[in-house]
Amino acid sequence: MNANARDTNQGAASDAEQRQELTREGSSPTFSPLYQQIKALITQSLQTGEWRPGEIIPSEIELASRFKVSQGTVRKAIDDLAAENLLVRRQGRGTFVATHHEDVVQFRFLRLVPDSGEQEHPPSRLIECRRLRAPAEIARQLNLRAGDSVILIRRALDFSDAPTVLDEIWLPGVLFRGLTAERLNDYKGPMYGLFETEFGTRMIRAVEKIRAVAADEATAALLKVPVGFPLLNVERVSYTYGDRPVEVRRGWYVTTRHYYENELS
Repeated sequence: MNANARDTNQGAASDAEQRQELTREGSSPTFSPLYQQIKALITQSLQTGEWRPGEIIPSEIELASRFKVSQGTVRKAIDDLAAENLLVRRQGRGTFVATHHEDVVQFRFLRLVPDSGEQEHPPSRLIECRRLRAPAEIARQLNLRAGDSVILIRRALDFSDAPTVLDEIWLPGVLFRGLTAERLNDYKGPMYGLFETEFGTRMIRAVEKIRAVAADEATAALLKVPVGFPLLNVERVSYTYGDRPVEVRRGWYVTTRHYYENELS
């Protein structure tokens, strides 16, 4: 048997032993592939703040030693987390915890693309920010009780100086205590960056529903289109670690010079 074969067999044996050990400890379900168990343990460290947004995580070799698995198993777990935008690989520097301040991450939930195909980073205009009691439907989507405190933010995004998106954003009041219009106006980075940096809440996945609607009078006025103008309505629920819903966002999009792009796999 050559050296490469011995290394492969030893790595497989080590992984098998670790799989049994993780199962005995109850770290993950017995049916999970080992790399998914390692992925769950790395995610747990991200959730608890062991490695914070923007920080480098230990190398694959160090993580393999920590979890007593092969480097290949760790690499596969990290590949998954990078594909989910939780980690970012930087050539020659290592792997870092993704942050909403990264260009590749901060606009990943905004899928509106100009017909030219060149992505824009549109400025936003705050319309209002206020605290109120959660309507029943918003409370249900955020796993709150009807009447619990929520924050409502309304803003417009201008693409090429033209009002293109009207956002209505609902957030749990307890999580975002201290969020005000003044704070939003003073902050110069992306809104999700503010949520991450100032409130310790990171959006890691979202579920959307999309339908065509006609602009009502109030929406038409804010987007500067005629009443009844066709709009794309996008309703999104965003989740943080532990699949906890932390944002309901309803957007009305003018698609005269833009299209909605999504990648399916």
